[in-house]
Amino acid sequence: MRSRAASSVRLSLANPSGLGLFGLAIVTFVASSQKLGLSDGLSFVIVYAIFLGATGQLVACILDFFHENIWGATVFGAFAFFWYALAGAWMIKMGVFGPELAAACDTIQLGFAFLAYFIFAVMMTIGAMEVSKLIFFDMVVIDILLGALALNAFGIAPHATHVIAAWAEMATALLSLYGCCAVVLNSSFGRPFLPLGKPFGIFK
Repeated sequence: MRSRAASSVRLSLANPSGLGLFGLAIVTFVASSQKLGLSDGLSFVIVYAIFLGATGQLVACILDFFHENIWGATVFGAFAFFWYALAGAWMIKMGVFGPELAAACDTIQLGFAFLAYFIFAVMMTIGAMEVSKLIFFDMVVIDILLGALALNAFGIAPHATHVIAAWAEMATALLSLYGCCAVVLNSSFGRPFLPLGKPFGIFK
């Protein structure tokens, strides 16, 4: 019998981080406008949560797995499902799935979800130190956002934590939008056109 040499095919894929950061930037930009009182209601926020915050980051997650980037894939994937779940929670609260579910809402449960995500985000912030300074500071602001959301859901200093969450979300949007542009333009030009900041080099 003639033996065949095993061959492997490796896909060449572009860096998906720009898409993931774009999805995060747009949904947090829209959502922060509602928290800051610049817009009203959640109807349009839900649309951007599902299609940009969730689906955009899920696509980036899947592509990052192909890149064997476990940090990027896990973070994008985790926050993709965060936005799917949050959009669903908002729709339940608005009565989309009926008055029974709307009446049974308990924001304490959201508080525990935000707390779990806060713990996760803090750990991922440590990993972000070896990605870039921009991503590290973006994660720090996300930590503040999630911490404030958790405290607010638990009813702790609701006004103060709402304001903190609103501004942290706006900061997340602006940092993520810059990061998206930097990833795309730096890759397109083949040089650091917009600086992201080198990794801290502490753990690697």
